[in-house]
Amino acid sequence: MAFAKGTLSNTVTVGPESWRNTTMRGMKLSQTFVQKSDRACEIGRLLDPIPQLRDTVADLSNEEIHKYSREVRLVVARLRESLLETNEEIKSLSRGKEALETSLEHIRKDIQLNKDSQFFRFSRPLRERAADGADDLLSAERAHLLNLKRSLEAQLALVQQQLQVLDAARKRLFAVLQERSRVMDLLCHSISSGHSGRRSHQSQEMNCVKGRGSSMENLSANITDQLGPFTPECEHSLADAKEARARSAYLRREVHEIIDKTEKLQKAAHKSVNDGLTQKLAETVTLKQHLGVSLGENRHAVHRAHRFLDSTEKARGYTLGPVISSDLTTRERLDRPLVRVFQRHPGTQLPEAQEIVRGGDSLLDSISATSRNINYLSLAQLRLREDMRSKTAAASIDSSIIRMRRRKGDHRWSLGAAF
Repeated sequence: MAFAKGTLSNTVTVGPESWRNTTMRGMKLSQTFVQKSDRACEIGRLLDPIPQLRDTVADLSNEEIHKYSREVRLVVARLRESLLETNEEIKSLSRGKEALETSLEHIRKDIQLNKDSQFFRFSRPLRERAADGADDLLSAERAHLLNLKRSLEAQLALVQQQLQVLDAARKRLFAVLQERSRVMDLLCHSISSGHSGRRSHQSQEMNCVKGRGSSMENLSANITDQLGPFTPECEHSLADAKEARARSAYLRREVHEIIDKTEKLQKAAHKSVNDGLTQKLAETVTLKQHLGVSLGENRHAVHRAHRFLDSTEKARGYTLGPVISSDLTTRERLDRPLVRVFQRHPGTQLPEAQEIVRGGDSLLDSISATSRNINYLSLAQLRLREDMRSKTAAASIDSSIIRMRRRKGDHRWSLGAAF
């Protein structure tokens, strides 16, 4: 165009100048439009969408969907794992709760057994109701069992409260899991339009499966996004569930420790009471045996006293002589011939009569003392027999209590069972 312009400007023309200028302006305008069109084509080649825009946009959208779905799948997997761990923790804590309830039931049975033991010991005879070491052991066992019962009930309340916390955390996890799982339904609709898209999608899925382990480990470090895969609700639900599981594990350890401690203290208290009752029973049986010996000695003493009383009464009868004076023989009279001859001299008085009277009185006193002793021995014998009967009844009651405590020591009986 520049050559044509120079040629036209240097050539002598015959036509008018206006005619030529009009033509030149038209040519310049056409050249401007040609340059503008060429620039527009170059820009269009660079910026205009390609013909396969729909497929390309679909592939990009599918890739974005797959990426988001993979991230959501990781979140869902972590939520499901936390949900399973929470369920297992609830099961473990529920088993701990059952063990705690069983231990509490054993404590209640021991308290009822202690109450029955005290009640049956109260039915002993009156002379055997004095407070002894066995009563002190039963009272100490009751106080100890009541303290254990209160501690177990407090621990059971904590476990029940923690189970409610775990259930709330599980419900929250399940709700978040359901909400996050809704986007997983989009996977069956996000189909690539080309073979390359499918191949890239499969390779991305394989890479996602390989890297899922490391991604799961670093999931907690992901930045939360209200509109992203890992929302604040997911983070809070996972944190709450983790904290609840940690608290539950600590409670399970406490429950295990308190159950072991309770069983040891319970067995120790039960054994000490049984040993105390056994010792009291042995002491009662020993005293009963001594009472039997004393009762035999008392019986022998009564027999000896009766024989002595009979002998003394016979001796007094001999001393008093016959009832009728006519039955006296000559040699038994106080005025027998020998005495009358002896008393012919003055101052020859004999103390025979006074000695006979004094001997009779002495024998009478001996008879009275022997009778009193026999009465005392009889009274002592009655008391010994009564004490022996009381000891026998007390030993029977204590032995029945010991048998009852040994029979019910395995806690395989109902609280409504009668003794």
